[in-house]
Amino acid sequence: MKAVFFDFVGTLITKEGENVTHQNIVREVLRKAGREDLDYVKLWEEYEAESSAMFKELAGKPYVKIRDVDTEAIRKVAERYGFTVPEDFWEISIVTHERYGQLFPDAVETINALKDLGLHVGIVTDSDNDYIEAHLKALGIYDLFDSITTSEDAGFYKPHEMPFRLALERAGVEASEALYVGDNPAKDCVGAKKVGMMSVLLDPNGGKRELWGDCDFVVSKLSEVVEIVKGLMGK
Repeated sequence: MKAVFFDFVGTLITKEGENVTHQNIVREVLRKAGREDLDYVKLWEEYEAESSAMFKELAGKPYVKIRDVDTEAIRKVAERYGFTVPEDFWEISIVTHERYGQLFPDAVETINALKDLGLHVGIVTDSDNDYIEAHLKALGIYDLFDSITTSEDAGFYKPHEMPFRLALERAGVEASEALYVGDNPAKDCVGAKKVGMMSVLLDPNGGKRELWGDCDFVVSKLSEVVEIVKGLMGK
């Protein structure tokens, strides 16, 4: 075992924190549009539904900018309620992610423990480069990673094999020498398996039990990954 790669949203940062972030993005959009009379939680739910549907269609497909997808999602909601999306929507999104992003409590200790084992530790994520760089720096963990590979770099979204292959190439390791940790069985476990990597599913509440078969290991917290890796290394 020579490398461990992580997904980002739902794996290193919590979905709860991401929800708070997106709610505050919608609040700021409404403030700038002069429509604070609207229920931001209701609009956030509609924005999430639009965005999720669009990203579901993009799974495994050629990359398009996430900023364009998110902007189109909020634009659809804005049309329903008769207001205009601010021109600096993406800048609002990045700044708000920087402010409200929330790491899992054991994320940093897990990364450091893996690095102490002499492993290459990287990220493979469906992301625009400007978003992931800003977010990681705001969280104070940008310099912990040996490599960061995005769908923008690879030209495809997971579970297409290209993001995984590019990450392996950058790390200089074979697929059989690497482990991928994610929270989405269909994108993370399946994508890793396509290139011959083992996968770990982070499923804190056991809510994805019906899809565990797509993954090699299942954990309820990130720190358990260290023990899996030690076992694979024979330590």
